[in-house]
Amino acid sequence: MNIIRSALSATAMLCATTAIASAEPIKVKVFVGSMFEIGENSGDRAGEYQNWYERYWQDTKPHEVKGAFRPVHCNDDGVCGSVLGMGKVNSSASMQAILLNPDYDFSEAYFILSGVAGTPPSRGTIGDVSWGTWLVDYDLGHRWAPEEGEPGAPVFMPRKGYEAYRLFELNPALVDWAVELSKDVELQDSESARNYRMRYPDASAQAAPSVKTGTHMTGDTFFHGPGLSNEAQYMAKLYGADDYLITEMEAAAIALVINRTHGIDRVMSLRGAVNFDQGNPKETTLQHLDPAPGETAGGFAETVANITAVGAPLVDTIVANWGDWRTGVPARSK
Repeated sequence: MNIIRSALSATAMLCATTAIASAEPIKVKVFVGSMFEIGENSGDRAGEYQNWYERYWQDTKPHEVKGAFRPVHCNDDGVCGSVLGMGKVNSSASMQAILLNPDYDFSEAYFILSGVAGTPPSRGTIGDVSWGTWLVDYDLGHRWAPEEGEPGAPVFMPRKGYEAYRLFELNPALVDWAVELSKDVELQDSESARNYRMRYPDASAQAAPSVKTGTHMTGDTFFHGPGLSNEAQYMAKLYGADDYLITEMEAAAIALVINRTHGIDRVMSLRGAVNFDQGNPKETTLQHLDPAPGETAGGFAETVANITAVGAPLVDTIVANWGDWRTGVPARSK
């Protein structure tokens, strides 16, 4: 009897193993990568992932991926997502692990890299949502202290050899689709954010939130102040990109990972502005970095809700019209 039981057990294990091995990988149509979540994925204060999770993965089971920061969630429509972790190394390592996992087929997937960010008051405001047109790595080059160079001159110089790593132009046709689908989305705002904007004299800073496009600057450093903001704009122009609009910590690094396996044509960067990259004229940069209680910008909850509201129409359009999108970004009728 023991021999029979052992044989039956071995057969059952073999069948289970065969079934797992023969299971088809999940065909990913859209992958949404966020960088952090504050608490749980649902039901508490929302970070970058929660609004996406509640819209697409509320009833799904998490799938652990070795090497990834957090589990992956997928729904039956082929929309998947995960929290990748903050910073270039953290997030790109997670993306690499997920891309190489055999349980997923990313060969025709679109990617939305989603999160909060900062913006210069001369070009944006709290609550804005921006589709990236260019991704620039802030860190690949040479820097020196201002007092060690020419007075008033830039303190950054690109390093040769990083040309393929530091700059990505995102697919203009895909950006056009994203902007068209999100242009009429009603963005949330808050009284605290409205009051905070009035500390800045710039018309852009005082404006109501809107959907914008521009260069997203990726750096592990939370750079602040008009000097470093101007440097970011200098770098964007030096590289031939659009105006610097967003400071964030992950997109260029994640795009590099995706580019090596699947190309860059289906990658989007979507960021909501929750802070200005510098203080107002009446405060120092250090005061802006360490505000007194009650002196923060506000509008965080509204901004993370805005991000999903702006990104979801593109996700839904791709899934609903998969036959048109599967082989590439379709032409948009005028």
